[in-house]
Amino acid sequence: MDLKRLSHLVALAEERNFARAAKRVHLSQPAFSRSIQAIEAELGLPLFDRGTTEATPTTAGSFVIERARKLLFDSRCLERDVGLFRQRLIGDLAFGAGPYPAATLLPALLAELRQQHPAIKMRVEVNNWTYLAQHLRNEELDFFVADTRELPPGADLHVTPLARQHGAFYVHAGHPLQARRRLHPAEMAPFGIATVRLPRLIRARLLAMLGMPPDGALPLALECDDIHLLKHVALGTDTILAASHAVVREEVRQKRLSLLNVAPLPTLYAEMGVVSLKGRSHAPMAQLVVDRLAILAAQSANQSPAKPPTGSPS
Repeated sequence: MDLKRLSHLVALAEERNFARAAKRVHLSQPAFSRSIQAIEAELGLPLFDRGTTEATPTTAGSFVIERARKLLFDSRCLERDVGLFRQRLIGDLAFGAGPYPAATLLPALLAELRQQHPAIKMRVEVNNWTYLAQHLRNEELDFFVADTRELPPGADLHVTPLARQHGAFYVHAGHPLQARRRLHPAEMAPFGIATVRLPRLIRARLLAMLGMPPDGALPLALECDDIHLLKHVALGTDTILAASHAVVREEVRQKRLSLLNVAPLPTLYAEMGVVSLKGRSHAPMAQLVVDRLAILAAQSANQSPAKPPTGSPS
């Protein structure tokens, strides 16, 4: 079966219009129509209903198109891997990272890669998992590393778990709450909380911790996926930072940020994982990076968190 014709089927299924699909694959509309007719004749099945406004797959068409997508994907994977093998290349690299791994794992990783493999060109996209998953499915990324708890299950994705990043609440040196030996969660609300975009599970735990209804609004003063910006705000204002221990380790060492002893405090963590397309093997450089990420994540998780203050209770 001709792969080029299969690509025409997929284009028509996605565009739902012969003219747009023909333009997408750089064919005239008559030539494109003949290609679709040829594969329908070869299979002996009508694959599309030709409506007045759009072409929609028949039941048989949906069946064939699903398998055509898989064949085309496998073909691209084979072409890519053979090219790497033939050229004896370890491959350039494009991958994504969520806010926490970008701040905690990537600095050491990228510096190491630049030192050991200076000829390799890398492109790194830092964003939330929704954005990264779309770019992965578009084959613009080799993989991404992020909190995977809200990643919807999909037959096309493979997740390699990494060590969790546990977290808590931090404030700048001299904050009104810094010296408190034990702090009730509700006492944080007036100051506002700065955090990355939170998974639903963590939102629910924080609402329960604050004694708020499940459909309540968290006292979030700033929700942003830029960790460095969040830390800047927490250092310069009385805003409370919700972050992983690994993210603020250096600021705590310098005594610029302190851990709040909040009780009761639910277990807060980022469920880290490397996400890739199922069925696509990693190029050697990509596999090297994935293996190194696992080591760095484990090292980061094994480091002890900052200690809460031991001052007076109020």
